[in-house]
Amino acid sequence: MPTAELTRDNFDATVTSADIVLIDFWAAWCGPCRRFAPVFEQAADRHPDIVFGKVDTEAQPELAASFQISSIPTLVAVRDKTVLYAQPGALPAPALDDLIAKIRAVDMDDVRRQLAAGTGDRG
Repeated sequence: MPTAELTRDNFDATVTSADIVLIDFWAAWCGPCRRFAPVFEQAADRHPDIVFGKVDTEAQPELAASFQISSIPTLVAVRDKTVLYAQPGALPAPALDDLIAKIRAVDMDDVRRQLAAGTGDRG
């Protein structure tokens, strides 16, 4: 599945309509972002049940600000409308696949209980 360009106009609809969304915050001038792009796109092909979205931080500064993006690339993983992972840095393909496996394995009922209790650790 190809990656989707996320903007403030389609972001909420995209994140709320999919079980798992991986978001790459990037910019065209960023060397590590350009190196991570093919890894991200290849993962999208391997995992067609996941939405892979890209946010150009230069074109969408409001989205970058809402996620407090201060370093790019930053990868954010959202499952069931809950951010489970948000870390800067370009991941190699094996690490990205490992992260995807971990996101899939999360017990979301447990996450919701932790968030309700105020003890959530979202990585």
